[in-house]
Amino acid sequence: MKEMLEKIREQAERQIEAATSPETLDEIRVSVLGKKGELTQILKGMKDVAPEDRPKVGQMVNSVRDVLEEALAEQKKILKSAVIEKKMQNEWLDVTRPGTRAMRGHKHPNQIALEDLERVFIGMGYEVVEGPEIEYDRMNFKLLNIPEDHPAKDEQDTFYIQRHDESKGETTEDDIVLRTQTSSVQARVMLAAGKLKETSKGFPERNLPIKLISPGRVFRSDEVDATHSPSFHQVEGLVIGENVTMADLKGTLDQFAKEFFGPDTKTKLRPHHFPFTEPSAEVDVTCFKCHGTGRVKKMEEVKEGGKLVRREVDCACTACKSSGWIEILGCGMVHPDVLEMCGINDSSDPDAPVYTGFAFGIGLERVALLKYEIADMRLLYENDIRFLEQF
Repeated sequence: MKEMLEKIREQAERQIEAATSPETLDEIRVSVLGKKGELTQILKGMKDVAPEDRPKVGQMVNSVRDVLEEALAEQKKILKSAVIEKKMQNEWLDVTRPGTRAMRGHKHPNQIALEDLERVFIGMGYEVVEGPEIEYDRMNFKLLNIPEDHPAKDEQDTFYIQRHDESKGETTEDDIVLRTQTSSVQARVMLAAGKLKETSKGFPERNLPIKLISPGRVFRSDEVDATHSPSFHQVEGLVIGENVTMADLKGTLDQFAKEFFGPDTKTKLRPHHFPFTEPSAEVDVTCFKCHGTGRVKKMEEVKEGGKLVRREVDCACTACKSSGWIEILGCGMVHPDVLEMCGINDSSDPDAPVYTGFAFGIGLERVALLKYEIADMRLLYENDIRFLEQF
């Protein structure tokens, strides 16, 4: 029995010493010390050993077990150190080398234009007020003096979420739409400030006068092309107070144009029609490319003496189509019916104060396209990093 145990010990020690991986060591442990291992089988055969020899045999088996377990633990430690050493050689890292810089994003041209707009109007004492993108027909149309038969209320122009009289093909003030303009924010503010004191979430009761801009995303059922999108952004302004005149509107827009497009920019108002305002106008600014002349200088290749040479030539300005003016926004004095419906004025009370006001609406994408000379509106939304890195 002693010779057999010695043989098992020597053979196992040789195998342990030759092992090159933890997996091989585990296989040796199982084959010798496991439930079906050689030492375990000897212990199971103790019933065949004479009773007086059993203690001695058991002691020898345990002694061999202790030796092998110690050898396995030592070899496992050696193999683990070898693995770590190999990793350190293969995965060597110079901690003094500069790291790889992660790509950093920056502001979108729309965001840059919006912040510039907000900076200009906040500097003139305006507050920024935002409202819900999902709106009631009453806020989006009725309170803004838009009649029932107006084309804007047709499903070909407006995204309706819920129509209460859809079977009749009619609209009600409880219909729910994706707002087509941020003027709905102005309606909510006027309701909260007027005699009705009608408040809603985010629009607590307030006092007159009102001086605000309302930026945000709006939705219209337009096909996507170079100048249109079903989702775009507007910045609308509203001023309500006593003795507010068209001259105040013109002065405000003059100041905005100079701050936003440059100190030499001039503005021009052309008569127009909007249901929300009366009188109404569209506003043009002098072209920032040709400075109102309608002509620009650019370099072209021309033939002189049979050779191509580069010369400065006088050309028509493509930005303003040679007119010297570019349309940027619509505006006007707030319609008296709007002031009445929103509770700002009360025609039934001759002693009540009479308020006037003006409003204007700016297409954020439009001014971004003009300011940065971008030809196609779709570029703003395609997330092409080559385009966005230019700003």
